[in-house]
Amino acid sequence: MAGLVPFNRRHMLGNNFSDFHNVLDDFFNISWPINRNLMNDTFKMDVEETEKDYVVSVELPGVEKNEIGLDLTEGRLTISVSREENKTEEKKNYIHKERRTASMARSVYLSDAEAEAIQAKLDNGILLVSIPKVEKSKRSRKIEIA
Repeated sequence: MAGLVPFNRRHMLGNNFSDFHNVLDDFFNISWPINRNLMNDTFKMDVEETEKDYVVSVELPGVEKNEIGLDLTEGRLTISVSREENKTEEKKNYIHKERRTASMARSVYLSDAEAEAIQAKLDNGILLVSIPKVEKSKRSRKIEIA
């Protein structure tokens, strides 16, 4: 529907109906909450940093644990979701039957993430991932010259 508005009239000079046009522009550019779901949108992710670790909180309503992929490679944490919707019906004589699949992924770079001690928990549609930071003493060392 955004194609119905050729440009945003907010920047037009001398427009007496600017408030009316702004309402129309916003109406046609809005993303309706009714149409938003995990199949059409990406999931929301918050990343919190403390002195010792990162805490990642991801909203995954209706997603099962076996549909989530979690990977940390060279400091890049990738969270992926892969879903397949199969509706089983008792009818055996199908003329046409469709299935819906969806996959999405989000990544965040955490330069000093420790890969060995990551903990993840899925509870009521919220995935919590705790990633400890590498201690600075482990990241550097003195090199002797021969």
